[in-house]
Amino acid sequence: MSLSYSAANLDVGISRSFCDFTSGLSFDSLPAKVRHECKRGLLDWLGCALAGSGTDTIARLNSALNAAGSLPKVQVLGHVQKMGVLEAALMNGQMGHVLDFDDTHMDGVVLHTSSPVLSALFSAATLVPCSGQDLMLAYVLGFEAGVRIGKASPGHHDAGWHLTGTLGTLAAAIATARLLGLNATQTNYCLGIAATQSAGLQQNRGTMSKSFHAGKAAHNGLLSALLAREGFDSSTEIIEGRKGFSATFASRHEASPMTAHLGQAWEILSNGHKPYACGVVLHPLIDGVMALRAKVVDLNQIARITLQVNPITVKITGIEKPQTGLQSKFSLYHSAAVAWLDGVASLSQYTDAKATDPQVVALRNKVQVQAVESFGRDEAHVAVTLIDGTSFEAHIAHASGTHQNPMTDEAIQAKFMANAEPVLGMARCQDLAQKVWTLEDCVDVNDLIGLCSISNLSASSSN
Repeated sequence: MSLSYSAANLDVGISRSFCDFTSGLSFDSLPAKVRHECKRGLLDWLGCALAGSGTDTIARLNSALNAAGSLPKVQVLGHVQKMGVLEAALMNGQMGHVLDFDDTHMDGVVLHTSSPVLSALFSAATLVPCSGQDLMLAYVLGFEAGVRIGKASPGHHDAGWHLTGTLGTLAAAIATARLLGLNATQTNYCLGIAATQSAGLQQNRGTMSKSFHAGKAAHNGLLSALLAREGFDSSTEIIEGRKGFSATFASRHEASPMTAHLGQAWEILSNGHKPYACGVVLHPLIDGVMALRAKVVDLNQIARITLQVNPITVKITGIEKPQTGLQSKFSLYHSAAVAWLDGVASLSQYTDAKATDPQVVALRNKVQVQAVESFGRDEAHVAVTLIDGTSFEAHIAHASGTHQNPMTDEAIQAKFMANAEPVLGMARCQDLAQKVWTLEDCVDVNDLIGLCSISNLSASSSN
């Protein structure tokens, strides 16, 4: 009697077809608008990573990695030291996500793609010749992998997985495979090796471990490509297989989105950038609060602030009494309060001190939340009711920073300068931004990465 192995091949070839595409695409195939979005994403991520470089979370990670030891080869952003290729990918990856200020894809899949992908690529760029065009192509393909596999696995997020940890690993793997010049078979193996390492639990929101997911995604994606380059194999049906990624991670799955309109519809064009330093689903309500705050001068006259939002916003950011800065980034109540009090929602609004500030606590106690099933994830309605019964309302159809309501190039650069200048200084930041905006002309990406070191700041400032 013959037995059928439950993970036997389906012979549908979805994973193989996708890897054929990513290993064979040329830079010349990228439309101009896709290339431009690469630059916006890189500049935004660099600023977020540099701003995060001095956090306590990164200091703790740095200590742990230094204790383990490695051969220093790759520049750690915003630091003097270098680390091994894998450790630097982990460090830079967590650094980019630690402030929850990095870009977010919102078109069906909520994914912070840039932190795991770009940090893995920065490490890989030390192993092979890497031009700006090489980096851009690999970056785009990382987006295609992460988002498309996410669309093939609906319900993945509902199961409790943090997509930046799981999908980010796959995105980093495909991006790195392309940069290292892996062929289609090796890329297919790389995808399989990455899928078996994918992890990250939503339970860790509001802790240091949440941004650790992005770092590990970069580390594991890069490791997957390095293993595949050496002939390490895996299932070639790792996404669509009976016991593959989609079937295991998601209660509902359909593999066809992985290859639908490949080379025609580009996922990076649906990327969004954050004007506010908190969970992306909070952005529409912050926009709404910003639109109303000028109408009320005396805070003592506020009876309540009512937020109507998508149910997922309540699920993800429903922390009523955050006690730390990290927790406050996932609190509707906190974000509404600080946006009203300060008129901004940047890094200084999400600190430990701000989370327990009596004035903030008093105002967030007046915040009421209603979930509206028909609302989009980037939609919100905000109403403020005064003690005398007067009310003011604002409706936000698409939050600032989404691809339907995008940040301008000027706003992206201003955000970068605000984040990076305290670390690198104005002159270095201006030079770095210029190199990003002309990335196609960059011969060696390591020249750009070198500008992110603080080891020779004094020398450069004197030139």
